[in-house]
Amino acid sequence: MSALRPAEPILHVDLDAFYASVEVHKEQSLAGRPVVVAGSGNRGVVLSASYEARRFGIESAMPAMRARRLAPQAIFVPPDFESYRAYSNRFREILLAHTPLVEPISLDEAFLDVAGAVRLFGSPPEIGARIRSEVEGELGVTCSVGVAPNKFLAKVASTRAKPDGLLVVPADAVSEFLDPLPVGALWGAGERTVQTLSRLGVRTIGELAALPVEVLSRVLGEAHAQTLSELSRGADGRSVVPYEAPKSISHEETFDRDLDDDEEILRELLGLSHRVGARLREDGYVARTVVLKVRLANFTTLTRSRTLPEATDIAAHLYHVVAELYLRLPGARRRIRLLGVQAAGLQSAGAHQLALLRGERWGDLERTVDRIERRFGPGAALPATLLGPGTRRTPAGRTPDGGRTPGSGAAPRRGKGLQS
Repeated sequence: MSALRPAEPILHVDLDAFYASVEVHKEQSLAGRPVVVAGSGNRGVVLSASYEARRFGIESAMPAMRARRLAPQAIFVPPDFESYRAYSNRFREILLAHTPLVEPISLDEAFLDVAGAVRLFGSPPEIGARIRSEVEGELGVTCSVGVAPNKFLAKVASTRAKPDGLLVVPADAVSEFLDPLPVGALWGAGERTVQTLSRLGVRTIGELAALPVEVLSRVLGEAHAQTLSELSRGADGRSVVPYEAPKSISHEETFDRDLDDDEEILRELLGLSHRVGARLREDGYVARTVVLKVRLANFTTLTRSRTLPEATDIAAHLYHVVAELYLRLPGARRRIRLLGVQAAGLQSAGAHQLALLRGERWGDLERTVDRIERRFGPGAALPATLLGPGTRRTPAGRTPDGGRTPGSGAAPRRGKGLQS
């Protein structure tokens, strides 16, 4: 290893209880209290819980109704995804101020390679401490940092440092750090794998590292066994990959009750299409493929897709496609639990901006809606269709899962159909 490159150049930075922490920062009276961010209705799930709430056994992805039973005194708040994205963007700016080698994993965590930043900012642990201080000072939330020779070890270290801590895994003490940990701490060691290893008498990472890979292959398969064996010894050759363009942008919603009315279903598809279109324009992409996702009441999931002759970021175009795909689904009336709209085959919108010169009606209209919402807030402008009977509105112009209120569009017809 080069003397110029530190032995532990990789950081994993993870915001603590991110959604809940943002809600506490927005409303200081919630500090120190059990706060749960969860979807509303009978089918809502927990998205984030403060550490005070976790003491009652509340975990992410838990049904919200169960969480309420575990902690009736907890404060339940609906998600505010616009705020979370704003905090996440500022978080990423702080990270990029220290190194261009930032690999975002989600809104609230990222890997960094800080080998090239040590002359400016000090050792990797010093950089980690500096990031923690800036995140808390500028965002009002805390984060945990793992410092290690590679990505896997840095991720495990940040998990062990939570909440609000920093943990360094020295390159010459990897086994000392890993060996006592449960095998479930390994990437790829899910519940079934842990059960299989337990039957072999393997419960810790150290015990797994001592097991010949040939024996492991007989119970897990060659590829899986090889991966786990390497990780158990702290080996991870992957480099930090800076931000890559997304492969798709999508929005979906699970409903409090099953939908079986075409008019209401088309209205929901209209709303989802406008949220996807707004995200495309905000992030600077156009899409060639449109995908409809439908989950029935019996949990059967149907997907249909269509590739467009020309890429688009216009919600009206997306909606006409998903509406036609829905209307062509086989069968009589369906009871629908979930709907989703996805834009895939993304391209940079740069060259596509020439379309603006053609004075495209829907494009001009939707970009006007974008400008109104940026100035006056989400929900300041929307189509009359989305204010019709059965529209499920929430305060501050937000849709039930916290996304932006849709823009405008028109629906194809089947029977009554919809019109904007």
